[in-house]
Amino acid sequence: MVEEGKPAPEFSLPADSGAVITLSALRGRPIVLYFYPKDDS
Repeated sequence: MVEEGKPAPEFSLPADSGAVITLSALRGRPIVLYFYPKDDS
């Protein structure tokens, strides 16, 4: 678990376009991550 105020660990996720986006590729840009843990969608 990441502690509040600590940097997020490196990770990559698929984009809607099919490309893979890494956190490090977005360094210096504002980003928002939102997780739907029990959305069932």
